[in-house]
Parts: sequence; C-alpha cells; structure tokens
Amino acid sequence: MIQQKIKFAVCGCGVIGKRHADLIIANPGAELVALVDTNTSLEKDLMLRYNVPFFKKLNDLFLNGIKPDVVNICTPNGYHAPLSLIALQNNCHVVCEKPMALTKSDAEKMVHASLEANRNLFCVMQNRYSPPSQWLKSLMSENRLGKIYMVTIQCFWNRDERYYKPGSWKGTKAMDGGVLFTQFSHFIDIMYWLFGDIADIKAYFKNFEHTQNTEFEDSGTVIFNFLDGGSGTFSYSTAVWDKNMESSMSIVGANGAVKVSGQYMDKVEYCHLKNYSMPALEPSAPPNDYGAYKGSAANHHFIIDNVIETLQGRSAITTNALEGLKVVEIIERIYALKG
Repeated sequence: MIQQKIKFAVCGCGVIGKRHADLIIANPGAELVALVDTNTSLEKDLMLRYNVPFFKKLNDLFLNGIKPDVVNICTPNGYHAPLSLIALQNNCHVVCEKPMALTKSDAEKMVHASLEANRNLFCVMQNRYSPPSQWLKSLMSENRLGKIYMVTIQCFWNRDERYYKPGSWKGTKAMDGGVLFTQFSHFIDIMYWLFGDIADIKAYFKNFEHTQNTEFEDSGTVIFNFLDGGSGTFSYSTAVWDKNMESSMSIVGANGAVKVSGQYMDKVEYCHLKNYSMPALEPSAPPNDYGAYKGSAANHHFIIDNVIETLQGRSAITTNALEGLKVVEIIERIYALKG
C-alpha cells in the first residue's frame, strides 16, 4: 500500500527553518506546502528556492485554505509556545524546535492543546540521535555502569558579537531566555533522558563577556543530586574565546567509568567497564555550521524521518511533549536560583 506524503509547513525561515524546509523536500515521504515568516523581504528568494506559498502570519496560512498535516515551528524561542498553540488549534501536528517553551506554564498549555486536538507534539532534541548518545543510552538501559555515583557535564562554547548582533532577538530575556535554553538545553535533555530528574539544586551564575549584549549570564555551574541516586554537576559557558572548546559528559558508576567528549559530545574518550568491550560506533554527524560559529550535531533529518514514521504508524515520537516540558521545567528551576 502506497502511503500519502505528509504535508509540512515551516514557520520561521531563518537558518534552522531553511534546514527544515530542505530536509522536508529531500524526504520522499514528505511534501513542503507553505512557508511563514514575518520578514516579507525573504518572500521572493524563498518562493524561488522552494516554489511554495509564503505567508507573513501563521493564521494567514489557514485563512487561505492551506491544510498542512504538520507545522514546524522554527522561530525565536519566545514565539514557540504561541505559534504551536495556533497550529494545534487548527488541527495540525507540531514539530517544535528547542526549547519547547520558555516557561513550564506555557509548555503545559502546549501539552494540553495537543491532547485536546488529538495531535502529536514533537520536540526537536536531535542530539539524542548521535552515535555516542545512543551508546550511552544502551549502557544505561543494560545497567552496564551499575549504580551511578557521579555525572559531570561540561559545555564550553563561544558566542560573541558575531552571534549577538544589535537588534536581534538573541540575548533578550523575552525571546532568547538564556543560554541554558538556547545553547545548552540539548545537554539538559540528554542528562534527563539518561539519568532522570534532579533535586537539591545549587547554582552559580556569572556574566563574564556579554554584559553589553545579553540580559542574562554567559556562564554557570549547577550542582545537584539525581532522584534515582548519584550526584552531578553541569558547568557551562559561552565566554570561550573565538570558537567552541568542548561538550563532554563523564559518568562514574559502580562498574566503571566512561567519558564522551569532543566539541559536541561526538567521540568516546574513555570507556573502562567491568566485563565489557567497547563496540565500534558509527561516525557522528558534523556540527551545524552557521558560519562564524557552530552548533550541535546536524541530525535534523532524523527528526523529519521520525515525524513521518510516527504519523504513518511505523514508529513512536523520539522526544515527546512531556520530555520537552521536563527539560523546560528543569531549566526554570535552575534559573529560579538566581540572586
């Protein structure tokens, strides 16, 4: 039986929005039917590139009778929740870029709307697809490390004036939310995915390099305990000079220790576990290249595949709305400790 293509509209046509649109076009199970962006100067180039209707507002798309199966929300963070709600209220499934929202309250509204509409809400956390992340998940599922003692996460990146351009949404509290939302929510997600929820949080924040271009800290250290046992630390910064330094996770358990490192947690640096031989892993995807700076792994094609397979009944959501909500809630609890 030949299944119909899943129809997508992309809302927000910046770098990430174009990435979504390109991957939709490249997927034989998908069809791009519309683009939405408030910047109407993009219309001519986008219509030449994609040959689909362009709208300034998401509501205009629906008022013109276009009925996508899925709307991909690729806008600045502060618009994720309200635009997702519009799509869900118009009976569309939603693919929402990270972070799902900037408050737990907004994330809960999104979950409620998806349940009311009987539509799926996919949260983009593409780092789960990287081979080292998949390997770590298998270790935890098979209890290879035994009782978890300590987890240390370090994310030391560069974001400077090349990133925080005047007049941009980046660096604002209302639209950006902070580096834990915009840069490092991927790693909060991996931590929660592997080890569960945290408690007994202590946090320390500094703004070393970005006092002129952000309304929040650029660096911090978070100390906590896992509800399922073990303790952890998360140290992060966007104040590293010139380029990203590393994203790493070290895990110490009763049966040994492992460390995944590299600029984007893309390689296994250390593995010494009782009665275990390290398997060969597939190469990690390169990072998303934004010119002056780089982001997390370019795994978005897995997201589009997962959406199509889920809607066609062949798979389940890789990062569901409740997991996306939990990441927002953990970040909100950390930021609540600011003095």
